[in-house]
Amino acid sequence: MSSGISNLAIYGFIGLGGAAGACLRFFISEILLNYLGKGFPFATLAVNISGSLIMGILYGLIEQGIIEVSVYRTLIGIGFLGAFTTFSTFSLDTVLLVQQGELIKAFLNVLLNVALCLLAAALGLSAIGWLNK
Repeated sequence: MSSGISNLAIYGFIGLGGAAGACLRFFISEILLNYLGKGFPFATLAVNISGSLIMGILYGLIEQGIIEVSVYRTLIGIGFLGAFTTFSTFSLDTVLLVQQGELIKAFLNVLLNVALCLLAAALGLSAIGWLNK
């Protein structure tokens, strides 16, 4: 980043945002598990939806020149939302592809992210099962 912010400060913003995002995710997860139970991943859904909303707001504020890119993108976009959810970035990428008229790319982004992430999670889970035998 060439806005005059030192690398140390950049990493500090990322760490601060990441710590806050991770703690908030845990807090929300605990509350929703206590109230709604384990029958459906409501906590994950809630953080993914809210993280996507925050990412959209952040991107809009930056795009409109309302807030500075270097500080807020680093603190909120990379740090906070990176720890809170990575689904927010996936969502923004897809929305931007749609806005650019790249509907096939947007569809492929959704299909590949969902399918491959599910496959990777299943593979990781299976690998642990295989290794634990």
